[in-house]
Formats: sequence, structure tokens, C-alpha cells
Amino acid sequence: MRKFVALSTAAALSMALAACGSKNDTANETNMADNMTTANEVGANGAIIANDMNATAAAPMTAQAFVDAASGTDAYEIAAAKAAQGKASSADVKSFAAQMIKDHTKSTADLKAAAAKADGKPTPSGMMNAEQQANLTKLDGLSGADFDKEYVTQQVDAHQKALDALKGYAAGGDSAPLKDFASKTATVVEHHLDMAQKLQK
Repeated sequence: MRKFVALSTAAALSMALAACGSKNDTANETNMADNMTTANEVGANGAIIANDMNATAAAPMTAQAFVDAASGTDAYEIAAAKAAQGKASSADVKSFAAQMIKDHTKSTADLKAAAAKADGKPTPSGMMNAEQQANLTKLDGLSGADFDKEYVTQQVDAHQKALDALKGYAAGGDSAPLKDFASKTATVVEHHLDMAQKLQK
């Protein structure tokens, strides 16, 4: 958007400079004023569009979007943890992975129970997003210490994102049962994040 505004402004100024070659000074001043007005209007419109995009990005998740995201995260966490149990070299990393399997399996069950109480009964898809799938693919190509490092890095990032999403839905979600789930699960995820950050040090 900034590039578009900048190019539009540059085009307007270029047209204004070209007008300086005109024989009529009054006409030149009028053309320059018109071009500057057009550039300002483009800038104002750009600001409006940017504000609209920010407002959309800040919009709270629907119940269906939330259960899909939460169940996808659980699926990723369990799959990554199972890979860690077979490929990690650190006993601490393997222990952490075992905890992830236990806690995220419980989270999946709790999510389904909360969704069953929600209006419309949204069904968790359990589908991972593109980033989560790519992370698993990356882990598949690693082993030993290299796996440990990548797995822990992913865990810090994934749990921070999950924590932000849970807190966001707990504060502004559209389903009371799911908001309660989000609030309770956020406490567990925050503990996971702390554990992962300690492994990273």
C-alpha cells in the first residue's frame, strides 16, 4: 500500500513538473494544485484501506474458526511430540514431548466437550495449517541434536501463538463454553511455553 501511494505521489509530482513548461503560468499553478490534491486523496484513501485491514485483522474468531485452530494445534503438537520421542537425543526433550502428548490429548477431549455445549455445536476439524505441516516436514528431515534444536524452537513459537489465540478468544469470543475452555487451557499452554523456553537456554 505504501508503495502504491508513493508511486501515485511521484506520478503526481512528475505531472506537475511537466506543467512548468506551459506558456501560461496561471494554468501551471492550477495543474500543480490539482495534481497535489489527487495525490492527497490517494494518500487518504490508502490510510482508510489500511485502517479497514487492521480492523479486519483484529476481528475476533468465530466459534468454528476457534475450534478448527485449536484442534489443528493439538494435532500438530501430538505429531511433533511423537516424532521427538523417536528422534530426539536429549532426555529432557523426550520428557517434554511425553508431557505434550498427554496434555494435548486431554486438550483435544476438553475442546470436543466444550464444542458440544456451544451454540451451533461447531465440530473441530483437527486439520493442521500450512505452517504446522511444514514444521513437521522439517522435523522429519532431522535427528539427534539438530532435531532437538529445531523441535524446541518450534515449540516456543507454537506455544506463544497458541497462548495469544487462547487469550484473545477468552477475552472476546462468541461462545461461553469455548471461552471457558480457552481461559483454562491458556494456563496450561503458558506452562508449556515456560518449559520450552527453559529447554531453549
